[in-house]
Amino acid sequence: MSDPTSNNPYVLITSDTHAGGSHAQYREYLDPAFRAAFDEWRGGYKNPGEEHYGSKKKRNWDYDIRTTDQNGQGVVGEVVFPNTVPPFYRKSIVTAGPPKPEEYERCLAGVRAHNRWLADFCAEDPIRRAGIGVILPNDLDEAIKDIEWIAKAGLRGGVLLPLIPPDAYWLHPLYSKEWDRVFAAIQDHDLVMNQHSGQGAPNFGEGALADALWISEVSFHCRAGYRHLLMSGVYERFPKLKYILTESGCSWAPEMLAQMDRIHMGVKAGAIGEMMYDDDDWGLKRLPSEYAREHCYYGASFPSKQELEGIDLVGVDKVCWGNDYPHYEGTFPYNLESLRLTFADVSEGDRRKIFGENAAELYGFDLEALALRAKEHGPTPAQVNTPLPSEDIPRDSQCYLFRGALAELEAQASA
Repeated sequence: MSDPTSNNPYVLITSDTHAGGSHAQYREYLDPAFRAAFDEWRGGYKNPGEEHYGSKKKRNWDYDIRTTDQNGQGVVGEVVFPNTVPPFYRKSIVTAGPPKPEEYERCLAGVRAHNRWLADFCAEDPIRRAGIGVILPNDLDEAIKDIEWIAKAGLRGGVLLPLIPPDAYWLHPLYSKEWDRVFAAIQDHDLVMNQHSGQGAPNFGEGALADALWISEVSFHCRAGYRHLLMSGVYERFPKLKYILTESGCSWAPEMLAQMDRIHMGVKAGAIGEMMYDDDDWGLKRLPSEYAREHCYYGASFPSKQELEGIDLVGVDKVCWGNDYPHYEGTFPYNLESLRLTFADVSEGDRRKIFGENAAELYGFDLEALALRAKEHGPTPAQVNTPLPSEDIPRDSQCYLFRGALAELEAQASA
């Protein structure tokens, strides 16, 4: 761990980036038995939007573009979630629901192609990149095979643990004991369990109202895995597991943990209201908040000061910064401005933990190797110490952090 009083540049490790192959690349990584079906599917595939073409799209897989962008933003390490649409999917894995039974075989081939691509992508710069492999919840025996492959391939970002929507009736929920053999495999291979905002919501349909409902409820549904794992005693049965919910902040966690602690204490006492319980039917021996303190991390992508409230309660050593590259709502190309806006008055020691040290410990980054790169590219304490004046808040960014700050200024001006 670095000296928190040092004037050395920060080692910035983003716990939230996204990458994926092009369709031409994925075809080469696809099981040959599925290539004819892929060619047919690809002929009818429509890109979600014209804005996905050009240099932004290439940022998903082009080594030179991506490295130049990240170094230019002071970022020397990155945890890599999926992004582009893999074979046989209609949208990115991060926002797609789990496949239906009739879709499963092809979707499994698609995510395995992505995992193979990702292993080679990370091998381009293993010091910088920690890739997160994908598993599907439909067949848990096949999921275990993929976990074993992810571990052998060196994808030290771990596993993207599926979030199970409440209307996915064909799947076992994460709190089911059916998942225990999956959790055992993840623990045996010392992999991180990752979940990401965007999954877990039911199917609201198509159109503006459906999208609005999804946006309004996505935060609740993406935290379901966090709740279900804690309440079902997974960490009691598998005490070496580590879990992180990314693009989530941490301000919501203290209230949720307090609620779960109250439920736990009620069950242990034998009743919650008119509901009576037998302690033998309860899998927790300690408070949910105690398990969370030991096992749970929080991926705070481009957080506002408000989104970091409660950090002392969840633990500053459990929060990891992220820039959500290359998404439009991320901080690129205004990374330093985002750090100045949120972290100017955060202590030096806490900054170094949130900016990189926590992610390095969780994902196994080589801090010494990254520190050498940070000497050339990383932001300095003096830069972050300088608060961002209102006139320097980027007006042309789609990042929620900057839009929220501008909205606050407008509210103050009209008050």
